[in-house]
Amino acid sequence: MTRWNGWGNINFNKAVSKHGARLIRSHIGKTKKLPSVRLQQALKKVPKSRLPNELTTLDMVSTDQEVRLRHARGQSFPDWIAMHSGDFGAFPDGVAFPTSTKQVEQLMQLAIEHDLHLIPYGGGTSVVGHINPPNASNGFGKNKVSRPVLTIAMGKMDKLIDFDKDSQIATFGAGAQGPVVEAQLSQLGYRLGHYPQSWELSTLGGWIAARSSGQQSLGYGRIEQMFAGGTLVTPQGTMTIADIPASSAGPDLREMMMGSEGRAGIFTEVKMRVQPLPEQELFKVVFLPNWEAGKAVLQQAVQSNIRLSMLRLSNAIETDAHLHLGTTPSQFMAISTYLKARGLGSDKVMLTYGVSGDKAQNKLALSQFKKLLKQHGGVGGKLADLMGSIWAHGRFKFPYLRGTLWQKGIMVDTFETATNWRNIDQQLLDMEQAVRTSLTDEGENVMAFTHISHVYKQGASLYTTYFFRAAKDHPQTLTRWQKIKKAASLSVANGQATISHQHGVGRDHAPYLAAEKGTLGLQVTKNMFTSLDPDQRMNPGVLLED
Repeated sequence: MTRWNGWGNINFNKAVSKHGARLIRSHIGKTKKLPSVRLQQALKKVPKSRLPNELTTLDMVSTDQEVRLRHARGQSFPDWIAMHSGDFGAFPDGVAFPTSTKQVEQLMQLAIEHDLHLIPYGGGTSVVGHINPPNASNGFGKNKVSRPVLTIAMGKMDKLIDFDKDSQIATFGAGAQGPVVEAQLSQLGYRLGHYPQSWELSTLGGWIAARSSGQQSLGYGRIEQMFAGGTLVTPQGTMTIADIPASSAGPDLREMMMGSEGRAGIFTEVKMRVQPLPEQELFKVVFLPNWEAGKAVLQQAVQSNIRLSMLRLSNAIETDAHLHLGTTPSQFMAISTYLKARGLGSDKVMLTYGVSGDKAQNKLALSQFKKLLKQHGGVGGKLADLMGSIWAHGRFKFPYLRGTLWQKGIMVDTFETATNWRNIDQQLLDMEQAVRTSLTDEGENVMAFTHISHVYKQGASLYTTYFFRAAKDHPQTLTRWQKIKKAASLSVANGQATISHQHGVGRDHAPYLAAEKGTLGLQVTKNMFTSLDPDQRMNPGVLLED
């Protein structure tokens, strides 16, 4: 069972080392834990459902208080504040669990007849407010919603429906979570290869709707390279997006619907391009003297077409933080001593990379990449394989750390962007500086560090993590976050970067979308959604400010 007020499996916790917590507090100061309401307390705030009898009598629709509470929020920082304070702001009036496209079409027609809002729900992992009922963006105050809200939870539509081996196209229910997708494909000897950090919980439909990017996108591609077509149920009817390999027949409906974030309709079936299981997959970790050396390795590797499956570069602050958080003091000392003996000091950066394919292909890629590393002073040795396997084993567990730190009064959140190579350094500097100085009016310090998580010939993504102290209560802590979020978002909007590389826009980023799309671009997008949803019942307030 998953947590109702946090991340992931209720039976799993990720510990933080004492010297890791000490490092964070050395930046932000002493911390104090915020109180958290119990589930039974939170349930008292769930109001009576406003759904009509025609819906509440359907077997697939639940108006149970706990079910509605568990589908009211995602995993953004405001969501965590709402869940721990008990001030959710708004709840869905019911949650539907369809098992077929036909049932989703039925729910769509009932929503039109009874004038409901509809919110698609995949794994509940959104970190930017994709799945919150309207007017529940901050969790405080009296938020009233005019229309009843029905959340459509897609989790029962998770089966492999068809497999075209000749074309390597697998058709799935859009509610299939990452492990379910790969388990069904592996039985056939295939893999999708999409591994966002939320992989254990997030779904195919959510990945497509938010234009997700997986950790191994360098080798397997982003979700837009994987999504071949599918079925989208809209208020104006059901749209079939053909899985044609290539076409010059006008605008690409497939591209237009990706990133629609529930505003156009609900994906029910999706056709995905898959690949045979790799003969071999390896992950390794190396260290380089400084950021410039590491960045040069990434840029040269991707622009020279070395066939790696992933590249990730942590800046010096993140490198130090990860070594503290992921080791015991004795392990940290041993690693530091080893690297210092190899000539690496406090400016060292950590580079994680991987290969996935047949052994001959991997051997060539590793040989080419090791030459690059040697040219730029890379140090791996005994650590490369050991730390690579440690990373692979815990690659989906980092989100659990948020709950552990929360219990210590240490608030943590992230944001991400992407920009061209020539802008990388300035954008990183601007973002971290904006975050670190965002609470100076309160005399508060913010710790921030960044890594490059995805690389392209043109540029790369930047993923920043930041820590700050909880205030004396939930509302003031949320206010602190809002200051940081605004500063970070403005640093992106004022730069030559995207407001989101992989998380999507949701509610949190919607105010900053115009800087990237322009007035005309926003109007074109709005007109497209209006043509499919003239009454604006689909996920209002998400992606576009309504």
